[in-house]
Amino acid sequence: MCFLCDVKHSAWHSRRGFLQAAAGATALAVSTPLLAQVDVGKSSGLRNLVPAEELESASTQEYAKLLAEAKSQGALASAGNAQLQRLHAISKRLIPQAAQWNDRAKQWRWEVNLIGSKQINAFCMPGGKIAFYTGILDQLKLTDDEIAMIMGHEMAHALREHARARIAKSQGTGTLLSLGAQLLGLGQLGDLAANVGTELLTLRFSREDESDADLVGLELAARGGYNPQAAVSLWQKMAQAGGGAGGPGFLSTHPSGPQRIQELQANVPRVQGLYERARR
Repeated sequence: MCFLCDVKHSAWHSRRGFLQAAAGATALAVSTPLLAQVDVGKSSGLRNLVPAEELESASTQEYAKLLAEAKSQGALASAGNAQLQRLHAISKRLIPQAAQWNDRAKQWRWEVNLIGSKQINAFCMPGGKIAFYTGILDQLKLTDDEIAMIMGHEMAHALREHARARIAKSQGTGTLLSLGAQLLGLGQLGDLAANVGTELLTLRFSREDESDADLVGLELAARGGYNPQAAVSLWQKMAQAGGGAGGPGFLSTHPSGPQRIQELQANVPRVQGLYERARR
């Protein structure tokens, strides 16, 4: 839920109007594709308060640092790595489905890399920078269909620009309003996006964002020819892996639970036809 929607005091009305107008002038809204089978509504308008170009540039820099560190430790998978080739094969079927959810994805320089680590983790940063850790593949013994569900979910966070919206919200209305006329010229907002640094790797998305990414990712994977039922088996595996205090860090930002699994089960029939057509 947009945090501006609950503002009741009349003193906020003009400020809210200013924010909404600025958001519309800063960038074009990304709407739900007309042919979408899942119902997730429009992306948050607040994301437009943080310039996409600056955030994507920051993501590219942070991603490069992460890969350089992994390489220095001998943990970055080489091109001939069988697991990396498996990820590349899956991404080649999912990435062509991305542009219908965000037109900017046509210009993204998509990357998929694999890092040797026991961590159960995977992510897609703004601009299409994807990374998987070997721990999530090995410990959960994922099928290609289940990998596609994770990849689709993480791609959905980037396509729906959840990071832009979360960063805008985290700065608070006071900071945004104080920018005044600079807002429409980006001004300090560019610095804001460029300075988020490692926050891009540790952002905690809202429950609504997670649900959004689940459903969009489900559809991306189905359109790519991956069995949507795998979304259910994936999160069942996640729930089992999350038992006890030493559960995977992935679940601290992507909590599993009956409600999540039930929502996915309810949406599998919506994308089943897409999967069947893709498999023909």
